[in-house]
Amino acid sequence: MADVLLLAASGLARETIESIRQTGDHQVVGILDDNPALHGTVLDGVPVLGGLELASSRGEQLLLCMGKSAARAAAAMRLGLDEERYATHVHSSAFLARSTVLGAGSIVLAGCVATADVVLGRHAVLMPHALLTHDNQLGDFATLAAGAALAGRVRAGDRVYIGTNAAVRENLVLGDDAVLGMGSVLLQDLPAGETWAGSPAHKLYGPAAQRIATARVQEVQAR
Repeated sequence: MADVLLLAASGLARETIESIRQTGDHQVVGILDDNPALHGTVLDGVPVLGGLELASSRGEQLLLCMGKSAARAAAAMRLGLDEERYATHVHSSAFLARSTVLGAGSIVLAGCVATADVVLGRHAVLMPHALLTHDNQLGDFATLAAGAALAGRVRAGDRVYIGTNAAVRENLVLGDDAVLGMGSVLLQDLPAGETWAGSPAHKLYGPAAQRIATARVQEVQAR
């Protein structure tokens, strides 16, 4: 049982702690977070040891637990660590076909299914009961929220976010940094960097979409 550090004292970190405890594939020995107010505190029984800069000087394996895809990407770039430093975690109740490929740092929570020839990029996160069917490909830092379902031969790019209970038709492409809102039904390709929602899903316009776009630009500039 390898020791692991979780990076970010987040909701995803709490879910990962509980998933690892149930599965027993790792021992979570600490959390690293850049918020000084959290240093020395305890999250679900796990101590917050300090900032992310400690990761390079310690020997444990690591899991990025920032909930936002872009935040995980920014942390990985900042740390610049080799892939072998990162663990992968798959809950014992998940079903992953033998043909499934897991990128370094992937987190797969309870009840997820990958049926055949599914590829997950580095630091991808599957929340509970996400469903990936044959020949799906997820890019690096992609996130599928709880209950999201992809039909066959869907390709989702880097840092894609697919919301809770969203569904994607077969043979579609979601470009890098695309966002599909919760409960949406995607029937056509979703261009890179755009946010779509609804059934059928359509591009969001107006103040809400502008706030999302502005936040995404600020995240990129902060890297």
